[in-house]
Amino acid sequence: MSWKWQEEHLDRVLVPTGILVMFIYHIFFCYRYLKFPLTTAQGSENYYKKIWVDKMIQLEAKDKGTTVAVINSNIAAASSLSSVSLVLSSLIGALIGSSNEKDIFTSSFIYGDSGPTIVSIKYIALLCCFLVGFAAFIQTTRNYALAAFLISIPNCDIPADYVQKPIIRASHFYMVGMRALQIATTLIMWIFGPIPMFVSSIVLVAIWYIIDRNLTPLYQCQQQLHNTNFRKIGEELASVTRGLRHQERANVN
Repeated sequence: MSWKWQEEHLDRVLVPTGILVMFIYHIFFCYRYLKFPLTTAQGSENYYKKIWVDKMIQLEAKDKGTTVAVINSNIAAASSLSSVSLVLSSLIGALIGSSNEKDIFTSSFIYGDSGPTIVSIKYIALLCCFLVGFAAFIQTTRNYALAAFLISIPNCDIPADYVQKPIIRASHFYMVGMRALQIATTLIMWIFGPIPMFVSSIVLVAIWYIIDRNLTPLYQCQQQLHNTNFRKIGEELASVTRGLRHQERANVN
């Protein structure tokens, strides 16, 4: 009995291949991020965030309103994306429980396997991506909230590392959530067949490769922080000197 090619075989070849391509790219990205972090966009963002925390934590409590506002804006963005992920997860759950909404998955214009097993796998894969995104954005919100509490503590010389760690963790969780939503787009394309899913996976990997690179030289602003501190001390000394002179003149008169 000879083997005969069928269109259902495309799902068994193209879909795993697309997922494997995305998986291999992330192994490559993790290697670059761990070994050469400043050559990646994520590493350069973390570099500037550490400097930002180091600078903001030197401000007095009354001047940290802008700092807390910046963190709150990131919390709002993560909260919005977590809500979107939860709504999409609920929608997928409703589609799983409805037998009348599967027409698009079993339509005749889909070139590929449209059997009930593949349809269930499509639902479950989408649901997993949205749930991972929801969990990642929740952890992003949690870590940014912790950073906001730590950086706004009055009359406390808290080390910068205590604030930098939750900020960096939040950045990592945010990236995981965004990647989960981006991978979900390729799974949505799988609804229309394995060929659109495979093509979208290749296009997505090409986009990731472009946006994950950092070709801009990093701006060295550590020295500027020290100059700012010296300038602030000089201004305070000048203010004290002017006050003493004014008091001496008052005493003479």
